[in-house]
Amino acid sequence: MPALITFGRVLFAVLFLYSGATKLFGIQATADLFTAKVTIPAVIAPYTQQIETFAGMPFMQLLAITIGAFEIIAGLMIAVNVLARFFAILLIIFVCFTTFYFHDFWNQAAPDNGKTLMEALKNLSLIGALFIIAGYGRGPRRDEPAYGDV
Repeated sequence: MPALITFGRVLFAVLFLYSGATKLFGIQATADLFTAKVTIPAVIAPYTQQIETFAGMPFMQLLAITIGAFEIIAGLMIAVNVLARFFAILLIIFVCFTTFYFHDFWNQAAPDNGKTLMEALKNLSLIGALFIIAGYGRGPRRDEPAYGDV
């Protein structure tokens, strides 16, 4: 794989590595943010209570740990180019949910939604890059022509 693509993958993964580590180092703050933004549907509330009982911690803390670990693992896998297509698709879904729940600029008044709109557009750009990674996968093999080869 060309060095620039490898370097780009590593730089791209830094965002998810940092974000996941931040969540894991501030589990309670992340859980509080999740509690403020995410509402558990009544249909699955009994299941979350069972998970809380089994894990011995609030569901939002468990969710913060799970999401932080997922971001770190997905970032590492994209950086080292192992199952990159799979983790890119999972991250596309994750970033879509994150944008919907945390960057809801459509629920804010016009002058106040500027920062949230920029965050949503940043996430849209990330989704575009993840689609490129998902489409490119591990890259061309030696016996396959590269995209630009005729």
